[in-house]
Amino acid sequence: MNTSEAVRIALLSLWANKLRSVLTLLGVVIGVAAVIAVVTFVNGINAYVAERIFRLGADVFVVSKMSPVITSADQLLQAEKRKDITIDEFRAVEEGCKHCQYVAASVTWPNGKVKYAQQSSSDTFIRGWTPGMAPIYDLELTAGRALTQSDMDTGAPVAIVGADIAEKLLAGVDPIDKEIRVDGRLYNVIGVGKKEGKTLGQSRDNWVVIPMSAWLRQYGARQSITILAKGYGLGPSMDIAMDEARVIMRSRRHDLPGKNDSFALETNQSFMGIWSSISSSFFIAMIAIASISLVVGGIVIMNIMLVSVTERTREIGIRKAMGARRSDVLRQFLMESVTLASVGGLIGVAVGIGVAKVVTLLVGMPSVIALWSVLIGFGVAAAVGIFFGVYPAQRAAKLDPIAALRFEL
Repeated sequence: MNTSEAVRIALLSLWANKLRSVLTLLGVVIGVAAVIAVVTFVNGINAYVAERIFRLGADVFVVSKMSPVITSADQLLQAEKRKDITIDEFRAVEEGCKHCQYVAASVTWPNGKVKYAQQSSSDTFIRGWTPGMAPIYDLELTAGRALTQSDMDTGAPVAIVGADIAEKLLAGVDPIDKEIRVDGRLYNVIGVGKKEGKTLGQSRDNWVVIPMSAWLRQYGARQSITILAKGYGLGPSMDIAMDEARVIMRSRRHDLPGKNDSFALETNQSFMGIWSSISSSFFIAMIAIASISLVVGGIVIMNIMLVSVTERTREIGIRKAMGARRSDVLRQFLMESVTLASVGGLIGVAVGIGVAKVVTLLVGMPSVIALWSVLIGFGVAAAVGIFFGVYPAQRAAKLDPIAALRFEL
């Protein structure tokens, strides 16, 4: 019996016992679907995080109150006790960092309310920016202009709005030069940001940017600001720029020699390394959970193949009596087991991709289908079929043809 004939017989066996086949394949389908879905989501989120981080550029570093590298409650409590970073410290870094191409500051109020005429938007991110944030953040505008130093110096009541604000509040009108109310205060719209879409069900376009000076006047110094600086490329120049910023911050905060910094200074590479560590741990945990389904599916396949050997004992006897060798019978049942698992793998791949895309459509979680994950998912399913099909195939191959012909269920 050749391979194609063995596959054909296996498919006919699957079709003849539809309900049993579905129940048999369920474990493999769930396991492979889980693996594909997890890999698809991890790839998508990795791509999103990388795009958001490297959008700033590898030559950007961030000075903040809290470090993202916090591994214990003690570190968290220590970070919370630090003094907030102030606008005066930003000005000192901006003036003193000679190896910084741009220095900017950012602060966000997450629960803003924006109103235009009878339309309003809640839970809007109200961001206070200095002019240097636009080139550092690589802000793209579809209309209008970015903030200027004059806007910052005068605390001008001007605003750049996200696509959600433009589409929902200012629909049907030219947004530029329209007056909106941001938490009760009037601002003149000078620019509209490019639409970015949703992530994890949350819109990335529900925001308003105003000058930092206007933000501080309206909301006060209620939280720490974040300082971002862009160097003149990587290498020694970047290291010098970071050292300059560190010296300035330590001097203004009176950090004693030999003591740790009273602030966090991180590069984009640090953020990416942290995320890679988190995503790797999540990936390993989910794959381990999915593997349980594959093992259960493999055990079910082995059990069904043993039942199949018992049901087809007389058939095996007839084949051997007609000249089939042990290797022929072994190959036949092993191919049936592999075919069974492979069909489950194909269905699992389709289900996993379908689930990932439906979740992306519903809640905006980014997903990226990787060809290698599809191949691995299918390969793992086939491997499960081989591993758990060897014993039933060997048992069938070892049957005595005389005893098999006499066998009755």
